[in-house]
Amino acid sequence: MKKKIILLTILILTLIAGNTYAQLPFMVKDINPGFQSSLSSNLTDVNGTLFFSSFNGSDGLELWKSDGTTSGTLMVKDINAGANNSQPIFLANINGVVFFQADDGIHGQELWKSDGTDSGTVMVKDINTGLVGSNPSYLTNVNNNLFFTAYTETEGFELWKSDGTSAGTLKVLEINPSSASSFPNNLVNINGTLFFSANNAINGNELWKSDGTSVGTVMIKDINPVFNSNGIGSYPFLTNINGILYFVAEDGISERELWKSDGTPGGTLMVKDINPGANSSVPWGLINSNGTLFFVATDGVSGEELWKSDGTEVGTTMVKDINPGLNSSNSSILTNVDGVVYFRALDATNGVELWKSDGTTSGTVLVKDINPRSSWSEPNEFTNVNGIVYFYALDPIAGQELWRSDGTEAGTYRVIDISIGANSSSPDNLKNVNGKLFFIANNNKGRELWTWNLTTSIVQNYADESDLSIYPNPTNGNFKINAYSNAINKIEIYNTLGENIYTISNASQQTFFDVDLLSYPKGMYFVKLYNKSKMYSKKIILH
Repeated sequence: MKKKIILLTILILTLIAGNTYAQLPFMVKDINPGFQSSLSSNLTDVNGTLFFSSFNGSDGLELWKSDGTTSGTLMVKDINAGANNSQPIFLANINGVVFFQADDGIHGQELWKSDGTDSGTVMVKDINTGLVGSNPSYLTNVNNNLFFTAYTETEGFELWKSDGTSAGTLKVLEINPSSASSFPNNLVNINGTLFFSANNAINGNELWKSDGTSVGTVMIKDINPVFNSNGIGSYPFLTNINGILYFVAEDGISERELWKSDGTPGGTLMVKDINPGANSSVPWGLINSNGTLFFVATDGVSGEELWKSDGTEVGTTMVKDINPGLNSSNSSILTNVDGVVYFRALDATNGVELWKSDGTTSGTVLVKDINPRSSWSEPNEFTNVNGIVYFYALDPIAGQELWRSDGTEAGTYRVIDISIGANSSSPDNLKNVNGKLFFIANNNKGRELWTWNLTTSIVQNYADESDLSIYPNPTNGNFKINAYSNAINKIEIYNTLGENIYTISNASQQTFFDVDLLSYPKGMYFVKLYNKSKMYSKKIILH
């Protein structure tokens, strides 16, 4: 027999629990029916329920929630009634309640909260009365209390806090005592203390902290003592590592460099002048990977490359010169996955591809050249689900689609071609909610919410032709299944919406089947074969 054609295959191996089997990614719900997009975004995990903003075509952009099922995906409340948009943004989980900014058409953009019910979705407080809202932002959980930045006409943008009640929603301190704003930003929780940057109109934009009281809200240090200078500017890289804040600052002698703070003036100091003198190392992308700081910087010799730090000068070193010499690797999207840093980088050969690092030079390697021959796959939105990194990337066969990696080349592959062929489904907004991967993608019916339950799935490439084959593939609709020695109990075929379109319930332990799908639309389908202990899944293309 001629060599069997196995194209773009996936094996899903699952332990049986009753009659439940793992599924492939599927569209949760066509929220805005037809070919229009639901404009879903702001995906946020609130104690195992996904909250997000979405548009169903009639009620405007409103607050929605989903448990990963069609019936459990619904609008929470039409906050701005009718076709108007309430535009929920900056969603934050505070002790199981989602807080967010929204506009009901009367009060402007104000602070709201929701417990997931219509009646439990209410405005917390009209902070800036009238049609011009307070625009609450940087919503941050500190000991189950909400800290945020809000605007009033008399005081500008200042630091506020809320316990979820109107009476308990208060300005913490007018840091800039005038109608001008102190613009608190980059809010981060360090062991129950809020750290942030703000401008009091005297010292410039500097490092502050707050315990939620006015007297406990203080500037930690005037890092750049020149009048009204920008010590930490507006660099959004405040990062907590073992109770120590790492950030980027300039002191008037050295330009932008790596700093740290324990919350005291004496404990707030530059870690290392990586690019000495008046030059800047431009540290950015700071992340915590199991207690080690990883970031991107340039020492003036090697370009922008991957660095790490243990908080000491001697322990702050370049991990690897990925793109040698003055060239930069453009390393970015640094993401910790169980102590391994995944990121994308550019070397001299492969374009922008998927890399990983354990913090050593030898352990910093290209995982896979997804889009070969100097093309770029530009992987993005790395998301950890059970120790596997999921992301989207561009390849020459399927366009921009959903990928996964276990850190090996063989274990790095495209999960599904949602938009058949070279067209891209362009998945984004990847979010892990208790082992379910949620994301937004376009299957030629507009951009909608998709999910994949990975709590019991073990997913890997299927490469062994001796176990199972489907041929020809692609097919005109008539194809054969040969399971060889794997006797089959049941066959199911699904479309890309997750709908079962073909079933043989009692396969009588056969191993060879002829299947006829000539009457079905062209496109991608998934054939699932069940035996006593396993479920095999293969992709089939009808053309």
